[in-house]
Amino acid sequence: MAITRTSPADSRNRRTLAAIISGLFAIALLFGLATPAAADTGGETEDLPFTIQGNVRTGGEGVADVTITVTGPGFENETTTEDNGSFRVGVPNKEDTYTLVLDEGSLPADVEVPDGFESSVEVTFGNTSTVTRNFTLTAAERATTSFFDQLISRAVNGLNFGLMLALAAIGLSLVYGTTGISNFAHGEMVTFGALAALVFSVGLDLSIWIAIPLAVLVSAAFGWGMDAGLWRPLRRKGLGTVQLMIVSIGLSLALRYMFQMGIGGRTQQLPGAAAAIIPGLGPIRLSVTDLISMGLSLVVIGVFAWWLMRTRIGRATRAVSDNPSLAAASGIDVDGVVRVVWIVATALAGLSGVLWAYFRPGIKWDMGTSILLLIFAAVTLGGLGTAFGALIGSLIVGLLVEVSTLWIPSDLKYVGALVVLIVILLFRPQGILGRRERIG
Repeated sequence: MAITRTSPADSRNRRTLAAIISGLFAIALLFGLATPAAADTGGETEDLPFTIQGNVRTGGEGVADVTITVTGPGFENETTTEDNGSFRVGVPNKEDTYTLVLDEGSLPADVEVPDGFESSVEVTFGNTSTVTRNFTLTAAERATTSFFDQLISRAVNGLNFGLMLALAAIGLSLVYGTTGISNFAHGEMVTFGALAALVFSVGLDLSIWIAIPLAVLVSAAFGWGMDAGLWRPLRRKGLGTVQLMIVSIGLSLALRYMFQMGIGGRTQQLPGAAAAIIPGLGPIRLSVTDLISMGLSLVVIGVFAWWLMRTRIGRATRAVSDNPSLAAASGIDVDGVVRVVWIVATALAGLSGVLWAYFRPGIKWDMGTSILLLIFAAVTLGGLGTAFGALIGSLIVGLLVEVSTLWIPSDLKYVGALVVLIVILLFRPQGILGRRERIG
């Protein structure tokens, strides 16, 4: 009888395959839980393929609990407006003409119906599956804001955006510094964190304060699985940085369209996304969610700085980032450090995704891709491979993105930040905190 022995290489390959299969199973489970949440739009509309949506507003503010009825050939459906005045009603056929009716008797007592107000409108569909119709009872009063007030308001929003961006940029910079990989799939790590929070908060009906830490932990586990199943085997094969970059691009595309297949193209909302603006702040418009986001970002960044500067693994991470060969010769477990870096980087990216979902607001399958270029801009501006440089670069990019809308259209604000990045790098190619290196 022949005895078959398993070589160490075969064992490693089997462990690698098991790690990849486990990661794909986790993503599939995530999609299975997230899909019901995507259909949670009011109970009666979840099985209907076409949607009529809109808002009921008076004086620029949404009106809650207003009854909206839609009728059509052999069909009738009803819903009520949310706290922000929005509504969604499902209909079965886009070829029919529907009548959308606002029940004036359901309006609050302090809301007056103006003369000539049309509470009934005809709705027909075009080439899209969604039609928007709004009911405006009283137009909002037009107010003028001084340039200085707008500058202050946008600067505060830019600081909030920069802190959120810094969480993702720091992780990307750590990965580049320790492995040399320009990870183009980092945007999907951001999306993954937001989707995990959606699953735990909406799909499993957990408190958002429990869902966010769980989402960060799941993101960290996903980073560990990706390193164990993909990046470490590729590093041991001796692949160059260009080859690894191409792999990351392919991974980004694969994950992005897996997210789309799992949750569809609609925008999902986390609990508390429509928080009220805090009064008494003058020109600054911040909600409680914005303040919590900024405070949480500052605390996490402070803890990360302490970890990087004061702990043994943090000092080992800086040593590997500075010179991997010398760090290995000094007895540092480089593979172990890189594993920790992937865990920390994806955990920070996951938290950034949750905060980005509140800042945006909303969760979409390609939300991480929309800010990936800004993350790279922040890392490059601060200095490739430097965590604190990524922080400074993120704050600068966040301020530039928001403040630039004073002079350019908001659709071009990301372009403005990238133009400034190019100009700065023309004079300081190594970035703000980067070191000059001799090439050739």
